[in-house]
Amino acid sequence: MFLIVGLGNPSIKYKNTRHNIGFRIIDEFAKENNFPEFKLSKKHNSLISESIINDNKIMLVKPQTFMNSSGKAIKSIIDYLSLITDNLIVVHDDIDIEIGEIRISENRGSAGHKGVQSIIDEINTKDFARVRVGIKPVGKIQEQGGDTQPIITEKFVLEKFTQDEEKILENIIKQSSVRIMDQTKMG
Repeated sequence: MFLIVGLGNPSIKYKNTRHNIGFRIIDEFAKENNFPEFKLSKKHNSLISESIINDNKIMLVKPQTFMNSSGKAIKSIIDYLSLITDNLIVVHDDIDIEIGEIRISENRGSAGHKGVQSIIDEINTKDFARVRVGIKPVGKIQEQGGDTQPIITEKFVLEKFTQDEEKILENIIKQSSVRIMDQTKMG
């Protein structure tokens, strides 16, 4: 069994923000692979959809705990199902990767991503696969009083994508869905 988790924040307010790219990719994966509609599991505080692909049972999860507490929902599911983390795939935004890029990593620290850190802390390991989707703007900086400063991460990740970024994302969301499928074949 594979547990595939898309990270994001619940509520319509955050629907198309940069931090919710994990939810969007999981939704695309579900659509492309004919998963049933997501249903709320109060026990695990998550939206869940399950199906079988290539003889593998797959559970798609969108935690409803808010990003920084995602680990609580994931730990609940892992403990309940007695899953091994080798079959955990987490899909999330990554501000250190330029928009339009996808990277797969395993057994790495969170690099400051609070949702990923929450998972690592709760399940007590970093031994799981991650599909990291770039949201870093190309050359964008914030100007204040004539000085240039780096982007304020907490604010930036909660903003919606620009129209130009959305055009890039159409392809990236589909590519990410394919990369998730590749990960399930390797497990």
